[in-house]
Amino acid sequence: MYGTAVAVFLVILVAALQGSGPPESPFPYRVPLDPEGSLELSWNVSYTQEMVYFQLLVRELKAGVLFGMSNRGELENADLVVLWTDGDSAYFGDAWSDEQGRIHLDSQQDYQLLQARRTPDGLCLLFKRPFGTCDPKDYLIEDGTVHLVYGVLEEPFGSLEAINTSGLQIGLQRVQLLKPNISIPALPSDLRSMEIRAPDVLIPGKKTTYWCHVTELPDGFSRHHIVMAFYYPEEAGLAFGGAGSSRFLRLEVHYHNPLEIQGRRDSSGIRLYYTATLRRFDAGIMELGLVYTPLMAIPPQETAFVLTGYCTDKCTQMALPPSGIHIFASQLHTHLTGRKVVTVLARNGQEKEIVNRDDHYSPHFQEIRMLKKVVSVQPGDVLITSCTYDTGDRDLATVGGFGILEEMCVNYVHYYPRTQLELCKSAVDAGFLRKYFHTVNRFNAEEVCTCQQASVPEQFASVPWNSFSRDMLKAVYGFAPISVHCNKSTAVRFPGEWDLQPLPKITSKLDEPTPRCPASRGQSPTSPTVVSIGGSRS
Repeated sequence: MYGTAVAVFLVILVAALQGSGPPESPFPYRVPLDPEGSLELSWNVSYTQEMVYFQLLVRELKAGVLFGMSNRGELENADLVVLWTDGDSAYFGDAWSDEQGRIHLDSQQDYQLLQARRTPDGLCLLFKRPFGTCDPKDYLIEDGTVHLVYGVLEEPFGSLEAINTSGLQIGLQRVQLLKPNISIPALPSDLRSMEIRAPDVLIPGKKTTYWCHVTELPDGFSRHHIVMAFYYPEEAGLAFGGAGSSRFLRLEVHYHNPLEIQGRRDSSGIRLYYTATLRRFDAGIMELGLVYTPLMAIPPQETAFVLTGYCTDKCTQMALPPSGIHIFASQLHTHLTGRKVVTVLARNGQEKEIVNRDDHYSPHFQEIRMLKKVVSVQPGDVLITSCTYDTGDRDLATVGGFGILEEMCVNYVHYYPRTQLELCKSAVDAGFLRKYFHTVNRFNAEEVCTCQQASVPEQFASVPWNSFSRDMLKAVYGFAPISVHCNKSTAVRFPGEWDLQPLPKITSKLDEPTPRCPASRGQSPTSPTVVSIGGSRS
């Protein structure tokens, strides 16, 4: 299963960094904000109230702290809550920062302080905030990645407006705030674990390395189900071992080494929890989105360029069982320029539901996420995966491929029952892209290399990027036929004609979600709350 080992490995790293409390904890989710762990955030979610409850632990309080959210983790134009002192009194207030990083008190105080108390570990602030506030200065808390920001105040300030984020110790952390309200399934009594680790690998001094390590299962290892790397639903497990299964497991690690550092070693790996008590269904992993090919490219200096890959009705009709499959988890994946990813299920030309969506996606925070609701896919359905990219800091086109400076657009979906279909993706037809290069060459004074000897990346590198060449590439991707990869786990396509396939016709699209405003709480305070931060540490 090429690519899936990377996905599973990444989520283990994220889980190890974040952790979570026991189910009975009032704040089951926990993450350190700073590398030293001097600021620790815990939280819980109430979907009935549409409210997030935060607990911020400040282990060594200086003169105050700010915490909040922003679009990409910047401290400018951020939605903030600030605890500060003027030397005599301490204050807590809902605030925002402008484009210069100056802090302003929000006229609508939507962060509500519930408690401030000293504990043996430090100062503990308990506060809450609705998902949406309909305040233009506030961040809308949505499904997907949330960029949390923080800053440490090391000296008193006479007023909130005297604070500027540019002079503070600052940082960011990425989390999924709106965790799905799913109970953890009971684990079997015969649960065992197995670690597969890279064997003290000397990481090559180059930007991108895919390192594979193969290990062999013990002799006579019978059929088992993996039930945790994340938690599988109680009715399904990932099968391995036994007759008809490979005796070998491959760990694939993607090393990103942008500074090409020499001499680093790594023994990272994955811990699998498995059981001999087989569950009702074998689970599978399927790749959706775009084929890893330079045929799909993003022009330079684009801030929101969209590429779309299709799992077509022809493929699902051929490869899925009559009862369909059920997607319960998903990992979205791009490289460095990805900013938004969404997969939509369509049936009979109509978009029906979102499989997974992240409007604040970051390539630096990738994890397998359980879906709030299992998505059932029937034969004949279409799965459409779109990625939005920002190449504003690049001077050349970014082509699709395996390198970290190239791009991908993938959704690894976890589902049951397992089928032979492992990859359902697409790319623009190569012949139509050749026509694009030929047309751009005819309508530009500069020569574009369209000779047969030139590779697709070389041809994209020679395109003079102007409004004509940009708009025409968007148009080609929007109407040209596609080559569909409807592949088995052997990387062999299912029988049939898969080239020059028409784009799926979508006649009805889902409405964009609209934020709901919380019920009126009466007159909102326009001044900060005075806080007592002294007292007992018991």
